[in-house]
Amino acid sequence: METVEMSSVSLKRPRSEDDVANADEIKRQKIVEKSKTGNDSGQSIETVTEQPDKSLLEDTKNEIPPNEESEEQEDEELEDSDEDGDPESFADMMKHGLTESDVGITKFVSCHKGFSGILKERYSDFVVHEIGKDGRVSHLDDFSVPVDDEDPPEETFTVLSDEDKQRLEELQLLKNKETSVAIEVIEDTKEKRTVIHQAVKSLFPGLETKTEDRDGKKYIIAYHAAGKKALAKVRTATDPRKHSWPKSRGSYCHFVLYKENKDTMDAINVLSKFLRVKPNIFSYMGTKDKRAITVQEIAVLRITAQRLAHLNKCLMNFKLGNFSYKNHPLKLGELQGNHFTVVLRNITGTDDQIEQAMHSLREIGFINYYGMQRFGTTAVPTYQIGKAILQNNWNEVMDLILKPRPGAEKGYLVKCREEWAKTKDPAAALKKLPVKRCVEGQLLRGLLKYGMKNIISAFGIIPRNNRLMYIHSYQSYVWNNMVSKRIEEYGLRAVPGDLTLKGATAVHIEEGDVENYTIHDVVMPLPGFDVIYPKHKIGEAYKEMLLADNLDINNMRHKIRDYSLSGAYRKIIIRPQNVNWDIVAYDDPRIPLFTTDLDKLEGKQLPVLPTDGKFRALKMEFSLPPSTYATMAIREVLKMDTSIKNQTQLNTTWLR
Repeated sequence: METVEMSSVSLKRPRSEDDVANADEIKRQKIVEKSKTGNDSGQSIETVTEQPDKSLLEDTKNEIPPNEESEEQEDEELEDSDEDGDPESFADMMKHGLTESDVGITKFVSCHKGFSGILKERYSDFVVHEIGKDGRVSHLDDFSVPVDDEDPPEETFTVLSDEDKQRLEELQLLKNKETSVAIEVIEDTKEKRTVIHQAVKSLFPGLETKTEDRDGKKYIIAYHAAGKKALAKVRTATDPRKHSWPKSRGSYCHFVLYKENKDTMDAINVLSKFLRVKPNIFSYMGTKDKRAITVQEIAVLRITAQRLAHLNKCLMNFKLGNFSYKNHPLKLGELQGNHFTVVLRNITGTDDQIEQAMHSLREIGFINYYGMQRFGTTAVPTYQIGKAILQNNWNEVMDLILKPRPGAEKGYLVKCREEWAKTKDPAAALKKLPVKRCVEGQLLRGLLKYGMKNIISAFGIIPRNNRLMYIHSYQSYVWNNMVSKRIEEYGLRAVPGDLTLKGATAVHIEEGDVENYTIHDVVMPLPGFDVIYPKHKIGEAYKEMLLADNLDINNMRHKIRDYSLSGAYRKIIIRPQNVNWDIVAYDDPRIPLFTTDLDKLEGKQLPVLPTDGKFRALKMEFSLPPSTYATMAIREVLKMDTSIKNQTQLNTTWLR
């Protein structure tokens, strides 16, 4: 993913003596405010403690924590039912989590004094707009549907009852023994029968229809024209529709997806269920946050804009618009980046501090660290599993994924781990898991299938992207540590022996050429067999770090091709574009502080804000390239550790 998934946390610095009086006053205000509002919002002003599966950071592609994966809706409901708990006990559990220093995040580039603020007190405080490869920022600003004579009438979408749709879906998917479904035509007219024929064929591709008289009544009979072969053809991504598609119309309907509090894959799964198609006919350029409002472009193969627009009437937290037909899908990674609008509430910094922080962000930037979500949220970091894979230590891989671990986890995972530790029986441990699609469940199924002596094949049951996430996490861990050493050793200037890119090729900066480069030109390698390393002390530091992990930096090819690391280069400093900010006062933490695309379409206005409100917020906007972490930019502004462990413990202290 290119964007940020960050739980609502209070980003607070340890308080100096100068802050104590002001902090106590804010605390009193918070208690008064909470007593006035009761518990309706489920949140207090200053402290919003989230559970560990609400990831703190999530920016990079295909990052799924080891205990999390896209679940079916019923699995999600099951997981959500296990999320209650008081912040004190949760903080105790999170003592076993990671801090930034654990994963090499130790340096800042700015010299201003840090301050406190709350990020994502409301998910609507974090808005992400995708930037396409042409530099255009995606916005939802048009609900109209392209005019097309080939489209069926609007009544097509309402003429069938929910019961009819259920029976037709079961017939379409061959879920029962019925060979046909009969739909009685109420208020029989030729026009009504035509609409029903169109509705069945449009909404349930693969089914044919005919009209029959039965006992003096007209029925539309739906059936499979060519049995399972027709169904198999219809359900593929390359040929998803049996009925004709106009040659003059592009095969892909592109649209803008506006979503609230859902990640991209969850949104695609919901759309595919409502449209009764497979998710693989959708394409997109990048996955976006869950706990945010996000706007991005999606393409879908041979689904009309009319059908998509109809979903706006029945979907919660989604809106679709800006429809167009094109001849190409979208490709992952084919974007310039994302534009962020972020509100940090209840800030404590002075106007001068904030101005210094934001000017530094705009002029210098921030260290391009991999954020905390890259490394997991439990006592077993994902990079440790990645290291074991690279070491070819498969017993260690199995043990790290399945063994009991301290810290915050769902109850059924705790029971599964305890059963595994006691019996080493995959079947017995699997019985403790009501949610089977988590990584633990997949590994246990693999062990059942291939046996305990073939862990490599058992591990291969886990989807490829999830497996690669572990070794990418190790690469990121090494990169973070090496960049911190590089900045500590040489500061914020280019030096001889650094690396820079000439096109896609890395070259060393030579002594006589160093004045032509700045820190913004310098890149550092993620370890692999196809990269070069700096020629100064940091090059040796790479070798020493990998040697300490029993890995040879000159032999990063693995006997299993998937786990061979070619490496890559990453800029060490990112300077955001289009940086703007404003300080606003407010009294009510529940009111929005800016308007969204949907607000504008619906004509909603911002409430009038007081000029001398009880609280202040920093509203900031900036654009980032793909695979960078917005949370690391916010860290640079606030000068705070963004780990769940640190923030939870600070929040708990604040409650006392």
